[in-house]
Amino acid sequence: MRDTIPNRPDLPAEIARRRTFAIISHPDAGKTTLTEKFLLYGGAIQMAGQVRAKGEARRTRSDFMQMEKDRGISVSASAMSFDFGEFRFNLVDTPGHADFSEDTYRTLTAVDAAVMVIDGAKGVESQTQKLFEVCRLRDLPILTFCNKMDRESRDTFEIIDEIQENLAIDVTPASWPIGMGRDFLGCYDMLHDRLDLMDRADRNRVATSIRVEGLDDPELDRHIPAHLLEKLREEVELARGLLPVLDPQAVLEGHMTPIWFGSAINSFGVRELMEGVSTYAPEPQPQSAEPRQISPEEPKVSGFVFKVQANMDPRHRDRVAFVRLASGHFARGMKLTHVRSGKTMTVASPVLFLAADRELAEEAWAGDIIGIPNHGQLRIGDTLTEGEALRVTGIPSFAPELLQSVRANDPLKSKHLEKALMQFAEEGAAKVFKPLIGSGYIVGVVGQLQFEVLASRIGLEYGLPVRFEPTQFTSARWASGERRALDRFVESNRQHIAHDHDGDVVYLTRLQWDIDRVVRDCPEIALAATKEMQTP
Repeated sequence: MRDTIPNRPDLPAEIARRRTFAIISHPDAGKTTLTEKFLLYGGAIQMAGQVRAKGEARRTRSDFMQMEKDRGISVSASAMSFDFGEFRFNLVDTPGHADFSEDTYRTLTAVDAAVMVIDGAKGVESQTQKLFEVCRLRDLPILTFCNKMDRESRDTFEIIDEIQENLAIDVTPASWPIGMGRDFLGCYDMLHDRLDLMDRADRNRVATSIRVEGLDDPELDRHIPAHLLEKLREEVELARGLLPVLDPQAVLEGHMTPIWFGSAINSFGVRELMEGVSTYAPEPQPQSAEPRQISPEEPKVSGFVFKVQANMDPRHRDRVAFVRLASGHFARGMKLTHVRSGKTMTVASPVLFLAADRELAEEAWAGDIIGIPNHGQLRIGDTLTEGEALRVTGIPSFAPELLQSVRANDPLKSKHLEKALMQFAEEGAAKVFKPLIGSGYIVGVVGQLQFEVLASRIGLEYGLPVRFEPTQFTSARWASGERRALDRFVESNRQHIAHDHDGDVVYLTRLQWDIDRVVRDCPEIALAATKEMQTP
């Protein structure tokens, strides 16, 4: 790890020491376990809760929704802030499940780097590839952690080749595994010529590190069996000859990823990865906005909402907006302008997160993620400033891929259902459409599991059993155009028209033919599969 914070003349030291990053992976690659160990090494928790453990130990700190605790999967992004050495880490744990990818895509707009976790036995999986492409679109630096090396894994060169070929990025080994599965002893740290040995007896114990003078140091013979040592020397020599040398600038530009090998559940390789984040991930970066870019060193505070979470504490029916600070030095009690409405709001009770736990944030800097409790004023995509009419851009909303109608089991509670649905729509958990013809609502999601989560949350948080039912529609598109043309379009297609929770016109389709017909017959109308989360 770097011993001191690099003090760029234009960047205050408090901002320069921030590292704001997301952890991304395919489901079950060990991402949430890795997050736990980050918190452990950062001193934020005393004992890691294992995802597959029983009872209280199962309840990992980054999973706060009841369904996450019951199933042992992450279905909602959560943020955690803690110190690691001289650095302040703002870590966002994202859902790995593809059905919740939209939450992950939005989260990636709020971070400056990503840690990609892959399973040593499975390599690059489909969801890993999709998330990587989103990172690439945003030019995010990526650090890679190859997990589960204590189980039977693929050949190290094979894993590296697959990452290079499938993701079209240069890979450079930061460490090299010694053995695998039952024979996995640890890693050779290629950046520091250090031998790191794993302790299988205590999963929360820091690994033993032994300084050596290169691979010919006789000290290695005392710790590694001869056949594994011979293989290690051959492979490292080959790797140094074939693979590129670590170039910090190429990492920052997103062209190269350093890879560490380890076992998150055994706490092995985690500290080295965290040191890598400190050293190779960037400090807070400028944020795209209209009419101008926002730089972190600007003295005035600005930030944007990338996530809204309702009922994190079901007892208090609360709504918390996750705000990434883009510039300045924030202090509790500040008055900020809510750009969309033009109104001023006093931020009296901002919070810092440690998963479901939170504490009052007396201050925060650019790069930090704070929570602002509110009663519905703040939506995803909203920008907060000290007065300037800036609007952060690039926070996407995607057209749903599955549509179902929803009804309360008790017809007298339809008003309660409407309130719950509007809340989930504003939270970004689902698209909610009100058709022009007929009663009730149509809910749109990316994946089937989201319907289960919504039904579970509406039941738990509102005491309202509901049922989802098939509908004739298969997809939705946002319709736009000149006002009179749009009105004519709505009038002549009433059976296909709905409005989303913002009041925007949505065209519901049954077949691709419906979309083709509009493109052919209504050239003045544009149909879009995405929209920005906020209108100016």
